[in-house]
Formats: sequence, C-alpha cells, structure tokens
Amino acid sequence: MSQPLFGLIPAGQPVIISPTEAPSPTSFLYAILPTNPNSPPGSAISKPFGHVVVFLLPGVVLPPGTAAAIYLVTPPSPGQTAPNFKFLGGIGPGKESAIFKVGPGAGGTGGGNENVVIGVSVEDAESVASRMATTGTTTPAATSGNGTEGALVPVSAARQQPSTLVLAQRIIKNAFNFLSSYTGSTLGQMEVVPLKAFEEWWKKFESKVRTDPGFLERDDDQ
Repeated sequence: MSQPLFGLIPAGQPVIISPTEAPSPTSFLYAILPTNPNSPPGSAISKPFGHVVVFLLPGVVLPPGTAAAIYLVTPPSPGQTAPNFKFLGGIGPGKESAIFKVGPGAGGTGGGNENVVIGVSVEDAESVASRMATTGTTTPAATSGNGTEGALVPVSAARQQPSTLVLAQRIIKNAFNFLSSYTGSTLGQMEVVPLKAFEEWWKKFESKVRTDPGFLERDDDQ
C-alpha cells in the first residue's frame, strides 16, 4: 500500500495512520500498543482509553458503492483458531469519521498488556449500512458520486502526495496548535489538556476536512 487511507486516534494517544498489517488490499489491522508515550522510559504504565476516532484521510475516496466497516478484533474464543471480529460501525461518503467505543479502559494495565486491535474493511455499502441500522448509527452514503473505480485511490492521484510521516506531522501540528491555547491542570511535570478540548479540536478539524479536503496536502501553515 503506497498511501495511508485511514486515520485512528485513540483518546489521549497519538494519531495512527499506518496499519500494522494488511491481510488484503481492502482490509487493514491497526494494533494500538498498550504504552503511554508520555510515560518515563522503561515505565510499564499505560494510559487506558475507551474510545477511538476512525476517519478517512484527506484526499482519499472509497470506490463507488462501498463503505469502511470498523471492527474490534479480539483473540480467539476457547476452542477456536480464528480471532473474533465485533462490528462497531462504519464510515464512508457522507460520514467520513466517527467515534467508536471499544470498552472501558482498553489498552490499560488493568486488563492485561494485550494490544487493542482495530480492523477496517472496505465492504459493500448496503451491507455496512444494514448492520449500522441495527445499532441506530447514522449510515454513510451508499455511493461516492465521483465515478472513482477500482481500488482506493486519492482524489488527486496524478500529483505527488505527501508521505505518511509528513501527513502525521501535519495532523499533530494542527492538534498541537489548537490544544496549546488551553491551560490545563498539571500531573507531576506533565500538563494535562482536558478531554473537552480534544473533542472541540476534532470537531473543528473534521469540519475543515469536509470544507477543504486537501488542506493537509499543502505545505502551508496549519
């Protein structure tokens, strides 16, 4: 896979835009490591999280008639060899991002040191919408309406796209510039930004992606 397609943000953790594994051209696994990047070196303390944001990266479109199904992947049940896939919801045209609950304190030390694994699979939009309807979740549009055929491709495939590292740096810079305006409490020598501030940044970031999908691809001030 030459370009990242999806982004994940576990609550309180850095952005993830590169899958840990791609079992097929249309399915991706993201293992969220049970470590807190703000913890001292060698520390076994991890920061639990209960929600994860999944979104289409700017400039990426899905093939017509498809949507991305989101799964929580857990180890095989006793007597089984294949992992379990719990359907969480979906994203796609008209619903390019969503917040999913993955359980209380996922990724923390209280429930062990296993990775939290999120699966993203590009599937038939009607099938995804049908399963989402059972949960009362707003469904993505059935088609993209842009005539894009074949595998997932950036809208502007003809021009050179920023690398994965550059995209990640620009997303993080955008978040930092916004969150740095908040004066949070301190925990030891760390300054803590309230979750409400992160949620406000995400709303503004999503709105900007909708109105100007290519803004992260431009080398300008974020």
